Amino acid sequence: MIFNLYTDTPEITPLTVALISRRDANNKPITVVLEEQGEYTVSSPPSKMMDLACKYFGSSLKGRQEGTRDVCGITHKAPITIDPISGMYFFPTISPSSPECSWIAHSHIDQIQKNNDYGTEIIFRNGKRTVFEISYGSMLNQIQRTAQFRYLLNNRLKFLQNHLDQVAEIFASTPEK
Repeated sequence: MIFNLYTDTPEITPLTVALISRRDANNKPITVVLEEQGEYTVSSPPSKMMDLACKYFGSSLKGRQEGTRDVCGITHKAPITIDPISGMYFFPTISPSSPECSWIAHSHIDQIQKNNDYGTEIIFRNGKRTVFEISYGSMLNQIQRTAQFRYLLNNRLKFLQNHLDQVAEIFASTPEK
């Protein structure tokens, strides 16, 4: 667990596997944060944690959702990147406006399986298994939409980096007066 230096808020990092929505003894929404090497509980809903994580990197959850819409046209249950440089791409299980919404890190998924009656079990790369109350088809769709968003955004970032490299070469080869 990493804490923000300016608050006592735990930070979402590339080691964060999922933010799972649960309820405490008083029926208030809380988050179970799954990390590669353990888990802990935070007394706020997952989407609030996502918003704080996005703000830490200079945006907001709403801003990241609008960015996704602009990059690939996804408007509902949009996947987001908290920080594309570190590969932190997450997708919601249901509408992020619901306190029941969980967020899953795309890069930590190993496989998914249908659960008996309803729901989908995700098997993460660290071997942890979690069942989400979302249909298998909907989960598969969210994973595929996140992959498409990652691909499109990464292509934009590569294009920009190539142009920055070219500009740097021009300045490096320009003789001083």
